[in-house]
Amino acid sequence: MGVSERRERERQARRDAVLTAARSVLLERGMRNTTTKEIAERCELSEATLFFYFKNKDEILLSLIFESIDFWKAGLTRLGKADLDPERLLDEIWKFHEKVYLEHPTYFVISASLAQPQMLENVSDEVKNDIAIRSGENFRRLASLLERVSATAPGRILADTIWSLFLGLTLSNAARANLGHGQAETGVRIRAHALEVLKTGLFAGKVP
Repeated sequence: MGVSERRERERQARRDAVLTAARSVLLERGMRNTTTKEIAERCELSEATLFFYFKNKDEILLSLIFESIDFWKAGLTRLGKADLDPERLLDEIWKFHEKVYLEHPTYFVISASLAQPQMLENVSDEVKNDIAIRSGENFRRLASLLERVSATAPGRILADTIWSLFLGLTLSNAARANLGHGQAETGVRIRAHALEVLKTGLFAGKVP
């Protein structure tokens, strides 16, 4: 391995360590209270060293946003290649949402935070447009999958419903947890029940 290649691998490893630390701090502190100083401390770097890999907090958050978009893209693309009946496909779509929440809860924190006006106030219009385009492509992937689930409910409406339902339930359970009245397993059960209610409406006329 050449010197330049080794340095690039070391640089990427440091960037990955910073992003891992950022995910941890974001979950504990929230978007607004997360600082580059705390991220640096979490991955055992000086703040000055962190700035060698990321210019500022916004650049770290943008890296996580695009990482999230790519993760959703890969999962939805994989589901698009699966040959499943409508009900099983809906189950797998929901399971993928649960997988993302279990493995990468930060992605949902970021998604919820995008509704806050100040979240992207220091981000250029060009980058905002890129986020919108790539997120929109994922929405269309989900909508296309859901067109296969129901012949009557439009895929776009189902996509909005699935996303809003899952995100809303995760946020409400997190709020209860913050008040000392919520647990992760309770959230999973509630979301599973909500899916069954949705399926009852979608597949009510299904012939066994």
